[in-house]
Amino acid sequence: MPFTWYSGPASNFPPMSQWKSFEEIFNLNKPEMFRTGNTGEDIGRIWNAVIECAKIGVDERVIFCIIMQESTGNVGVRTTWNMDGVATAGLMQASGSPGYPGQHGLSQDQITGMVRHGTEHYKRNLREFGDGWNAETIYKALRAYNSGRVNQGDLSDGLGATGAYVSDLANRLCGRLP
Repeated sequence: MPFTWYSGPASNFPPMSQWKSFEEIFNLNKPEMFRTGNTGEDIGRIWNAVIECAKIGVDERVIFCIIMQESTGNVGVRTTWNMDGVATAGLMQASGSPGYPGQHGLSQDQITGMVRHGTEHYKRNLREFGDGWNAETIYKALRAYNSGRVNQGDLSDGLGATGAYVSDLANRLCGRLP
């Protein structure tokens, strides 16, 4: 099913009741993760890292969908630079995260380190919006994760970053593939 375009306030985005389970979303994305050059062990370690890092207080589906949006699950993703010229690396392309550009067959510690760093960054965004376990809070925090700022009236206003970011993640959470 192709992506649906969502815009406007968080209430215009799909509720959590429409999200697929973590296992369903993960399995739908396995072929894409393999296409990056990941080993089967890399992919299994991503699963383990997401489960471990969800203990920080972030829904594992959200963590995994950020991974897929930011790096297509490629443990050897290249380092990028944010709008402020700060390096963003690792599976979740978070500033200050360790990265292993071009490398595969990474250890569990290396993969968990990348996921932990990105999850902690996202958790800080989540706290800014009340740290609620609801779609409205989660979507606003996703906008902040991508752009650092949020137009609460239109979460597809990228404010200089990727406008479709929250819409794309909402689609991924519902089990749609790009």
